[in-house]
Amino acid sequence: MARTRAGGTGGAGRAAGVKRARRPEVRLPALEPFEGGGLEPDGDYDGVEFGGTDLAGQDGGGARFMDCALTGCALDETRLDHARLLDTVLTGIRGVGTRLAEATLRDVELVDARLGGTQLHGAVLERVVVRGGKIDYLNLRQARLRDVVFESCVLVEPDFGGARLERVEFVDCALRSADLTGVTLTDVDLRGATELTLAAGADRLAGAVISAGQLFDLAPVLAARLGIRVEGMEGTES
Repeated sequence: MARTRAGGTGGAGRAAGVKRARRPEVRLPALEPFEGGGLEPDGDYDGVEFGGTDLAGQDGGGARFMDCALTGCALDETRLDHARLLDTVLTGIRGVGTRLAEATLRDVELVDARLGGTQLHGAVLERVVVRGGKIDYLNLRQARLRDVVFESCVLVEPDFGGARLERVEFVDCALRSADLTGVTLTDVDLRGATELTLAAGADRLAGAVISAGQLFDLAPVLAARLGIRVEGMEGTES
């Protein structure tokens, strides 16, 4: 397990040549309140506001959410596999075991979420900001992330196994026990991570940018991966 110190806040001292993530610019139109009894598989929700709606245990697999707002909604065990969330803002949502496997999130803002065991394996995230909140055991295995920013949030044991990350930034974000096994990184900026712990995959950091302090803390695990023994020199007797 490798632990690094804070890398400082994002933005300052950005290395030349590192491409920044493009953030979403979501401008919601006037929204209609959701009045349905529940989600429908392959449903089409356009310009709908879900305010404090209890969606726990419901099945919205394959549904499309376009220009929507989900605020304070319960998503425990909600099934949204293969769903498409486009130009949508999710604020203060909460839930355990929310399923978004192979979903598409494009131009999405996720703000102050409290989630656990969220399944996003095989999903596609493009121009997404995750701001504030805490997400435990996030499953992003085999997912594709492009232009994604994790900002001022806490990620506990996220699993990026086999995922592809391009132009992804961690800004004032705690990243605890992250699994980077088999991950592919391109223009990934980890310097803004206030806490960084790697459970696995330290050898997959090629394509990421880290701070000098983070490199110092990662040195032992990187040396171990290379088979290098690091020992102090013992004095010799005269």
